[in-house]
Amino acid sequence: MHPVPSRIPVSIIIPNYNYARFLERAVDSALGQDHADVEVIVVDDRSSDGSAAIIRSYGDRIRACLRPKNGGHAAAFNTGFAASSGKIVLFLDADDYLYPDAISRIVDTWDSATAQVQSRLHIVDERQRIKDVFPPPELPFDDGDVMPKLLHKGRYQTTVTSGLAFDRTTLETIMPIPEADFRQGADGYLATLAPLYGHVQSIDKCVGAYRIHGANHSVFGEKLAERARWRVTHDFHRLEALSDQVSSVGLTVEPSKTFLHDPVHLEERLASLCADRRRHPVVNDSRLVLGAAGAVASLQLTASLRRRAILAAWFLSVGMLPRKMATAVLSWKLDASSRPAFLVRFAKSIRQAMG
Repeated sequence: MHPVPSRIPVSIIIPNYNYARFLERAVDSALGQDHADVEVIVVDDRSSDGSAAIIRSYGDRIRACLRPKNGGHAAAFNTGFAASSGKIVLFLDADDYLYPDAISRIVDTWDSATAQVQSRLHIVDERQRIKDVFPPPELPFDDGDVMPKLLHKGRYQTTVTSGLAFDRTTLETIMPIPEADFRQGADGYLATLAPLYGHVQSIDKCVGAYRIHGANHSVFGEKLAERARWRVTHDFHRLEALSDQVSSVGLTVEPSKTFLHDPVHLEERLASLCADRRRHPVVNDSRLVLGAAGAVASLQLTASLRRRAILAAWFLSVGMLPRKMATAVLSWKLDASSRPAFLVRFAKSIRQAMG
């Protein structure tokens, strides 16, 4: 492995849809990088909120791509990538932003075997106040060759869109992203397939901010069932894409078995099943079976014994308690606003103990 020259060209692609109130912060953060060679591409996915005027105000400081028709996350990613030229490519969600040294840190981490660099992000609110870190510091990233974990459970510990940077050659191999299957969650497609073509490197320092607000796709408020159904379906689309890629080298992925090793997926399966069984996307699912599988998978996580034990106990509770009680326990974990005050205090003490 050899280090990458510091002047390597980097593309920051900002997909935007109706985020005019956040867009300038994202674009300014991309333009304000201390790395010497950065191009900024902003893709507007047919917004109706004045975003296009903001984009035009930057003139030739950015490359503007104004889509004639709304196509979703994957379509915006595909459009931006086609217009880019950098050897390293980062997709920055328009409601997030980067710190000035983000790209230089990514380049310093890169080597010739790298397919993807993943970084932690500060979680901030609409007013940019720091609330937490994503992923939590007590969850170590999976890095290096993560394919064994991907094939075993369909997931490895990574991050979200704005904390991911990809090798251009790798993206040329796996893009365009299927636009119908990944209208949302295009980063999940990329992070699932990129490790097939190189190593994953990690940066534990926060390189930017991941903004949580009421309009995020990742925040459904009280729509627990809707969120869970989408995430379960998204996981199956990811695994289908992975299966298509690995079949060329004689490997196979069986989602029905693979996901029984993944506590993140099992959590969403339980949420969907408990909240709205009638519309649950997996027929014949059983709370008891999913809860037991989740408990076993939790104990195999790379985390502290205390964290693994608490998560395993949570899965068993949701799997075995009467449905009304199970749904309450489930919602306490997935929707912080639903937690009783005593549980908030308890969770905080547990988190501090784990730290």
